[in-house]
Amino acid sequence: MLQEPRSGRMAAWGNALLGGFASPDEAVEEIVGGDSVHRIEGLPGEQAPVGLSLGLGRLRALGVTGFRVALPAPGHPLGLSGPSEFNARALAAQEAVISVGRAALGLVPQVTETGSRQDRHVEVVWQCLGVRDAPPADVPSLGEAERELAEALRDATAALAKLDVSGAGPAAQAALDAYRARAERGREVLAPGYPARAARVLELAQRVAALTSIAQGRDDSAEHGTAVSASQIAARAELLRPVERTARRAQVAAYNAYVEEAERRRG
Repeated sequence: MLQEPRSGRMAAWGNALLGGFASPDEAVEEIVGGDSVHRIEGLPGEQAPVGLSLGLGRLRALGVTGFRVALPAPGHPLGLSGPSEFNARALAAQEAVISVGRAALGLVPQVTETGSRQDRHVEVVWQCLGVRDAPPADVPSLGEAERELAEALRDATAALAKLDVSGAGPAAQAALDAYRARAERGREVLAPGYPARAARVLELAQRVAALTSIAQGRDDSAEHGTAVSASQIAARAELLRPVERTARRAQVAAYNAYVEEAERRRG
């Protein structure tokens, strides 16, 4: 629950680096986060995987001026523009980064975890592939996303309360409070250079995503409330499906806000 997508960190801090708001070392540190190492494989002109710092520099040299995020799900190619091979890989990973500028490239994370829970080694290899230079699918504006989120949070909370689902009650509130406490201890919601509204939308989208995760029992702290039959669980999933979609659309809108703002200034 409330796991920030790696593509979000890559796009946000990649944009901060390209815009001069962060140094290469700072951007790499933030993108890697709690992982062990990140590399980029398949970059034009490179025969082998390269480190993240070198890879980001290479992308800049190729003419990349910004990054967008895609968070696709089955039946919902959110943020994707093709071709089919890239879309399939992004859908399998449920996330991707797409470049903006002269080079039409996309990055899909391939994650390998080894070791014990106490001593875990996480290696991320970003697979670089060509993408179609076309508008991304189903990405709302920040204003649209903010309105949709407010409605989704209100409607889902009311409906889940009627179903007596734990995601509408104290368990959800405790988990959300824990998330906010972690954020207040220094985690930036977005990288420097983003508009304040984007950070606000992203934080709300993460809260909505947390609510749906807890309500469906995907979080370790969650309980299923009194709705335990297969039909009740199915009804809950049906109720939450559009809410999950709304939260994902809003996250993409927030991460893409840097590029959208830059394009407005140029236009």
